[in-house]
Amino acid sequence: MDQLSRTPELLVRLDRRSGETLSAQLERQLREAIREGRLKPGTVLPSTRALAAQLGISRGLVVGAYGQLGAEGYLVLRRGATARVARAVSRPVLLEPEPHEQRPRYNLRPDLPDYAGFPREEWAKSYRAALKRAPDGELAYGDVRGSPGLRAALASYLGRARGVAGGPEHTFVCGGFAQAVGLLCGVLRRLGRETIGIENPGHAVVREIVARTGLRTVPIPVDEEGIDVEALDRTGADAVLVTPAHQFPTGVVLSPDRRAALLAWAERWDAIVVEDDYDAEFRYDRAPVGALKGLAPERVAYLGSASKTLAPALRLGWLVAPSALVRPLADQVLYSFIAPPRFEQLAFADFLERGELDRHLRRMRVRYRSRRDVLVLALERELPDVEVRGIAAGLHVVGVLPAGTDEPRVLAEARARGIGLYGLGEHRVGAPGEPALLLGYAVSKEPAIRTAVQALAEAVEAAET
Repeated sequence: MDQLSRTPELLVRLDRRSGETLSAQLERQLREAIREGRLKPGTVLPSTRALAAQLGISRGLVVGAYGQLGAEGYLVLRRGATARVARAVSRPVLLEPEPHEQRPRYNLRPDLPDYAGFPREEWAKSYRAALKRAPDGELAYGDVRGSPGLRAALASYLGRARGVAGGPEHTFVCGGFAQAVGLLCGVLRRLGRETIGIENPGHAVVREIVARTGLRTVPIPVDEEGIDVEALDRTGADAVLVTPAHQFPTGVVLSPDRRAALLAWAERWDAIVVEDDYDAEFRYDRAPVGALKGLAPERVAYLGSASKTLAPALRLGWLVAPSALVRPLADQVLYSFIAPPRFEQLAFADFLERGELDRHLRRMRVRYRSRRDVLVLALERELPDVEVRGIAAGLHVVGVLPAGTDEPRVLAEARARGIGLYGLGEHRVGAPGEPALLLGYAVSKEPAIRTAVQALAEAVEAAET
């Protein structure tokens, strides 16, 4: 049965049937009343004897609750005086509730994998095995670079699959690509480097992450051969961030001549090439080109993640550093987040060693290639004036709109119809270029892709009227 007590600006309701103790209920409700301003600073509370009698509880419960709130700073307690609400307590600023992210009706986002294809059973098996086999020492902070077992497994896998040169001692495990690139660029800035070249167009979020480390970002044009190394050479940059295997967002591959020129530039200027191996695992017409890290391991810092291969929610990324950066990076990890989370690392090491990642990638390549073919055919049928660009790789294509098309208006019309997509201009710095859409095919199944393209055709038509 509820007991009700009313004093000026005080309402306490205790429920003896609740799983929460009466003392905890009393403490919580008084604390909330003070925080919310219902009990204002300086307000005198009932005596412990009076409140206990009104609520039908023992005086000791009230004494304990007042004592706890006094220790926390909510009440002022003095011998021989009644309890008062402390004047130091302030109300939090109320913020508007954030709107829930609306899932698009038609998902053509270019930056998402098919997370429905995540191998839950195989991952769960690796997670259980890792927890069962992990010695007690693995539950400590451990090496700041990450689990030795995962670093060894990563070095082996990356050397075999991507031609990366660098051992476990060069390898850092991070909380996704974003943490890895932020960590690396922050260390470069602290070591005295000031300017970094960024591909233009290039991923807008990555560009902002890099800029917030204190490095000055300089946009470098990208054409059909990749980043313009001659333009980079004129900037005096100390470093450059590139996506050579499959450039985001244009979808081009860095040509052999540009690869050689880029590494020559790095050697000439004592610069660092930050290699984002974006989408390298998904090439559908031939084997992907090897990583730059294999050609110049002391000039290239290699970054990758499991976000596109498995799922973004895993927050697993890696950085294979030049030898000179290993110690500065280790120090930065130690004095920022101490060490990356451990259990996911142990599971991923088992997942790699059992060959589950290789099997998963083989399955997903078949699936993504089929969906890409469906998207391209649907665009040819519904939007014949749109030119599809980008190699047969990755998770998206570039749909170049006819000259003069208002890209922002097309995007607005498409999003109004529930289509999730990006525009090329949203990832470009400076003067606008040709209008184009970034259309992903990984998340949606084939029938949904066809329906999405039909809706997109309606949006394009609406934008032209």
